Amino acid sequence: MIDRIAKPVFIALLFLTASVLPQSLSVQAAEPNRFTVSDFSFTSPDSWKSIRPRSSMRKAQLSVPNSKDGDAGEVVFFHFGPGSAGGTKANIDRWYRQFQEPVAKLNAGTEEARIGDIKVSFVHAEGTFMSGPPVGRKVAKANYALLGAIVEAKKGSIFVKFTGPSTLVKSAEADFKTMVTSAKPL
Repeated sequence: MIDRIAKPVFIALLFLTASVLPQSLSVQAAEPNRFTVSDFSFTSPDSWKSIRPRSSMRKAQLSVPNSKDGDAGEVVFFHFGPGSAGGTKANIDRWYRQFQEPVAKLNAGTEEARIGDIKVSFVHAEGTFMSGPPVGRKVAKANYALLGAIVEAKKGSIFVKFTGPSTLVKSAEADFKTMVTSAKPL
């Protein structure tokens, strides 16, 4: 008697749970390395793990494993819509200010690429990264690097920020750039 009741209840709960999951989670379950941010589809390297974003500002978040005993890297995608979050230069300057050292000592720089007719600005910096939320306590992380990309999309820029130990970020730079430049407009 209990089995006749339990099975339909279980199936109903399973259906209800699946129907209320955010679409990005259900897509990630089918293809863990493919995800959408704004009007672009990205594919991350197979070894990078998709994790639940820690805040609603984050549209996607990945963990990059470290083969050494150091910290894993973190790749975060942001999208705020057209005209939001300032322009490319303002965001590059904001990323540089997340380091303890002045810009002149960060081994910092930028370069441009394209996704079709869409401009992409890549940014890099190395030094003591001040990890933490935009407002609140920060933790100094020495010998860290930031590799960023700003995709100047029609529906508003997509900001992609990869932080982690310098050796990890440098070793994953080609994979990061491939992930960004091979994104597909929807």
